[in-house]
Amino acid sequence: MNVFWFLLLTMAVVVAAVTLAVVGGGGSAVLQDVEPERLTDPLPANRPVGRADIEAMRLPMSVRGYRMADVDEALDRLGAELAERDAHIAELESALAGAQASAVTGPDLFKRPGEPLTGESGAPRDEEDGR
Repeated sequence: MNVFWFLLLTMAVVVAAVTLAVVGGGGSAVLQDVEPERLTDPLPANRPVGRADIEAMRLPMSVRGYRMADVDEALDRLGAELAERDAHIAELESALAGAQASAVTGPDLFKRPGEPLTGESGAPRDEEDGR
């Protein structure tokens, strides 16, 4: 019976010592506060984001998953760059369509040099326009 009380008392002392060490009793904190993880591979600020940047990006974890602020920041940046690229693509496509339209409606490629441009009626173009 004395062994039971000895083991019980020893276990209580060990539990108390571990609890004090973890909580930080005695003035020295064993578990110090650490700064939260931040995005270790931020997206480049001086150039557009490329595929390699996205593949190399590692978002820091928090207790319940990824840190929302870092994920939101990365998604906002990617969304802005995609919108900018879409606008640039649309601008280039409209410029190409304009160039193709002017090439189709441009001067008659089959007229002889020195011959005046003619419209549908056969009259020179300046006369059709009333000029």
